[in-house]
Amino acid sequence: MCTSKCSKCIGIALFPLAICAIISNLLLYFPNGEVLEARRITDLVWFFHGIMGAGILVFLPAFMLLGVGGAGCCANKCRMLLSIIFAFLGTAGGIYCVIISFLGLISGPLCDIGDEVYIYPFRNDTFVDNYLFNQTTWGICKKPENIILWNTALFALLLAIGAAEAILCLIQVVNGLLAFVCGLRERKTDIAGM
Repeated sequence: MCTSKCSKCIGIALFPLAICAIISNLLLYFPNGEVLEARRITDLVWFFHGIMGAGILVFLPAFMLLGVGGAGCCANKCRMLLSIIFAFLGTAGGIYCVIISFLGLISGPLCDIGDEVYIYPFRNDTFVDNYLFNQTTWGICKKPENIILWNTALFALLLAIGAAEAILCLIQVVNGLLAFVCGLRERKTDIAGM
């Protein structure tokens, strides 16, 4: 079994996910394509969950995984150990993105309910009565136009991206452990054969 090929495939898969996460997080700063004052943007956007969590923290293992391998399978234990460490970092970034995105979906956006009064109209809803399951309540938000759909789509996308990245990075942790064990066995076999 060649674990370096698996690592490279995971590394290649992480790149577009991280780029999509960064773009999605940036779009949350411009609700419905509008430029608003910072105080009128949903507060959970400022946690940088797509930029830092699912973006930069996932780029690190992606770069590392593209460089994993070397002469044959299970050959470079040091790189595999580093890939495990970076994969844990990527997993943490993905999980952070999932948590903040989930909170963003549940609590809803900051919006103008009329007369320039910006509040979080859905923040104290119970899970059963949540605005996500009752679209008739969406009319309470007057500005920015389509803010609920905008936030819901982008937070849901970030949640899915973060989950996919966390799963891929966890797969790499297992893959790296297998490569490390395989490398140790290969070394013991070489020593015994001498």
